[in-house]
Amino acid sequence: MSKRPRTLDSFFSPPPKRVRQPEENSGTITTSAPGQESSSERKLSRHPTYPFPVPDLPSCISDMLNFAPAVEPRVINDQPDLNLLYYQPYVPKEIARDLFEFLRRELFFYRVRYMIKRGPVETLINTPRFTTVFGVDETARWSEDGSLNDCKSGRSVSKDGYKCKPRPLPHCLDVLRTLTEGATGCQFNFALVNYYANGKDSISYHSDDERFLGVEPAIASFTLGARRDFLMKHKPTPEAHVSETKALKLPLGSGDMVLMKGLTQSRWLHSIPKRTGGEADRGRINITFRRAMFKGGTENYYRYNVGDGEVYRWNEPRQEMLPWKTA
Repeated sequence: MSKRPRTLDSFFSPPPKRVRQPEENSGTITTSAPGQESSSERKLSRHPTYPFPVPDLPSCISDMLNFAPAVEPRVINDQPDLNLLYYQPYVPKEIARDLFEFLRRELFFYRVRYMIKRGPVETLINTPRFTTVFGVDETARWSEDGSLNDCKSGRSVSKDGYKCKPRPLPHCLDVLRTLTEGATGCQFNFALVNYYANGKDSISYHSDDERFLGVEPAIASFTLGARRDFLMKHKPTPEAHVSETKALKLPLGSGDMVLMKGLTQSRWLHSIPKRTGGEADRGRINITFRRAMFKGGTENYYRYNVGDGEVYRWNEPRQEMLPWKTA
């Protein structure tokens, strides 16, 4: 791959960051793919909880990630309780499309359905997007053989220690997590991935203020693929004069990242609304890195992002997510 062109500004900027390899305790078992040899052999992340192996990032992508973040962030803190760092973009433009297509093609996804109860009424919820999740909370740690150990005792976590089956981040996501930690000074142990197939896929107003995320959590949210509007509005809390705040709309493009921190989650709501036609129909991936502190966080994330449904995988000839068959 040719070297990245140097500009006048680059000579006065710090040297690009080098990608630090994921920690050994990530629990991901990486091996070469069958039938491939030499130094260019393809590497795969494997784990018993994966329905199929996930390839490592190709060098053409991982090499360019050395230049992330591509720009310095814009600080948005001019409204009550709002604390954002907005990178436009974080992922270098030269690889944003390739990274999107790689993750869409190589990751496994789910279309989660679950029941919620409001009073005596139970309602079936169909998640309006494809989801998947990797990671485990702070009470456990992956060993080198891919098993889970309790952080306090050091002993292996029993089979009934979790109702779900936690799984480590594959190398392709762990590289991005490591870079993000280095750039932001935050720590993350979860990667939630959403795939919005078209403009009809969405997420309603909500905040990520669950107790298992701790006080004033930091969440790094990446956009890859289609540009989608990211809407924010202040919660109607008695602590703030909502009339003094204005709704916010960020047109997140491919490679952009928003770091939400401070009081943002406890005081603000955010959403990705439906959009008709246009760029939204070309598909969007959203990756959010988070840090769960307790087991309840692990149970929550796997329930609502994996569930009990079938596995989906991107079908290149048909250009859509289809149920994955092991046969």
